[in-house]
Amino acid sequence: MFQTNSNKLHLHKLVIIVLVLFCCKANAQGKWYDKTALSIINKYPKAWQIDGAEKPKWDYKIGFTLLSFEKLYQKTKNPKYLDYVKEYANELIDSSGNITGYDAKENNIDYINPGKILFDLYDLTKEERYRKALVILRNQIENQPRNESGGFWHKQIYPNQMWLDGLYMAEPFYARYTVEFEKGKKLDDIAKQFEIVQNHFVDKKTGLLYHAWDESKQIAWANPATGTSPTIWSRGMGWYMMALVDALDYYPKNHPKRKVLVGYLNQLAKALLVYKDKSELWFQVTDKPALKDNYLEPSGSAMFIYAFAKGANKGYLPSEYKAIAEKSFDGFIKEFVRFGENGELNIINVSSNVGLGGNPFRDGSNEYYVNGKKKDNSSIALTAFLLSAIELDK
Repeated sequence: MFQTNSNKLHLHKLVIIVLVLFCCKANAQGKWYDKTALSIINKYPKAWQIDGAEKPKWDYKIGFTLLSFEKLYQKTKNPKYLDYVKEYANELIDSSGNITGYDAKENNIDYINPGKILFDLYDLTKEERYRKALVILRNQIENQPRNESGGFWHKQIYPNQMWLDGLYMAEPFYARYTVEFEKGKKLDDIAKQFEIVQNHFVDKKTGLLYHAWDESKQIAWANPATGTSPTIWSRGMGWYMMALVDALDYYPKNHPKRKVLVGYLNQLAKALLVYKDKSELWFQVTDKPALKDNYLEPSGSAMFIYAFAKGANKGYLPSEYKAIAEKSFDGFIKEFVRFGENGELNIINVSSNVGLGGNPFRDGSNEYYVNGKKKDNSSIALTAFLLSAIELDK
């Protein structure tokens, strides 16, 4: 009997070793973008479930993830990725183009972001529901409140405020729409949004950008002299850099604002290199690596990697940024990527969603950003890593 149990124990250990070796071999093979995308699908069989949502909703984070799946479909032609996107869109958009849970009166600029997936869906299927939903979102942009400088409010409940996140939410959508349906007539207005950021968000000492700006200087977090919020946040700048490299896709080479936008991208990219850690990554509060409780943050770091890689691939940034992105990508895997027992890819220690103002009031202090709860597998980090892998063909 003892010998039998001993043999069983030995066999059990052997099976575990074989499984571990198999998982390690599987993880060593294949592209990082496939491993990431398949892990997302395994975690969330329906796209509307992303980040643990309990019911279908029109959400900027889900839109961000599904845009990466469209890019992955373009690269691989794997129908699994396109079906994941299409199922979500069809769940949320009825035959008249109405979007479940969408309220234009909220003037929430985050609502524009999921609309980016509709361009390719319409091109591929010619389903009118997608075109009608695009028009609804374009009308929101037309009616979005603006501050006196002409910048879009982030939301109706945040008067006169612009947040870096909002540039990513709206401008690449706005740029593609105006090029494909309006002969590019609004490209100057889109460039103006970036110009306002450059004029008011940039910290003169570091060249980095504060997260937000209140032109009225009325909100309690606003610097009384400049109107900026107190903190330079990596993910905020990541959203902004991605907005630049994605919106630039729609600017003709002879458009006078194209060179200006490329200049903004180069200025920020150069400033970020100064604050890159020896790990090749960036801290949550980017300009203060020694700040108590500050930490290396995956979502912002992955967004920078994506922007560097795409910027170099497109010729917006010097070619050496591709090599920088490659090294940072390797550093990212070492620092943040872990595989579960089932072989799923996980990304650890992601900054939770943060914001400014509201109730309860968020003061935007450095301490607020570093002391927020961290989580694993935030869709924002998974998606930014996936986009980086696509650009680097990893």
